[in-house]
Amino acid sequence: MDMSGEYRIPAPRNDVWNALNDPEVLKACIPGCESLEMTSPTQMTASVTSKIGPVKAHFTGVVTLENINPPQSYTITGEGKGGVAGFAKGGADVKLTEDGDGTILTYTARAQVGGKLAQLGSRLIDSTARKMADDFFGKFSQMVAGAASGAQDDEADVSDPDVAVLEEARTIAMTQAGEAVVHAAVDVEHRIGQAVVDAEGKVEEAAAKGSFGGPVMWGLIALAAVIAVLALAS
Repeated sequence: MDMSGEYRIPAPRNDVWNALNDPEVLKACIPGCESLEMTSPTQMTASVTSKIGPVKAHFTGVVTLENINPPQSYTITGEGKGGVAGFAKGGADVKLTEDGDGTILTYTARAQVGGKLAQLGSRLIDSTARKMADDFFGKFSQMVAGAASGAQDDEADVSDPDVAVLEEARTIAMTQAGEAVVHAAVDVEHRIGQAVVDAEGKVEEAAAKGSFGGPVMWGLIALAAVIAVLALAS
């Protein structure tokens, strides 16, 4: 049995590639998948229950990734056993091509079945396989596109903050700045007043000593001026 298909996934190629190698994503998208575990970077074990016509079987098998060329293509091969229902094995070549802000996924698959499954006829097997592929890629596309959209929304939230939030932050900053200026002005006024009182004391002391108008007096006046300037500067 040979089968091929093409799907456009509205997500960047790297996101699609990563999802194709994520066991949790694959498990959620594969119809009837009960478990899917990565046992090595290139191999996974799977457990799937599937119904093909009147035959319902539980398959367990191993999936291997080969010819890996990230993020462009790889080959996936596998073999599953379903007890008395038979077995299935095969592989698929998967290719990812960038298409604007999306990705075109194309695949070519080949498979072989045996046991009761082989007795159902190729037409029924082909139609069931195509439906499973459509179901898989339909859900896969939704999951990957949803994840990409969520990431873009998060980036938008970070780069474009709410205008009301910005306005509130500005108001708070202005209020706090105003309060800081008032406190600083009060502090400076107090320090200047104290400096003036100290200078006046020095002047009175100098006058009592008869040095009013002399070098000591003018030195004290200059000292008072320097103290005032320093207070304002701080």
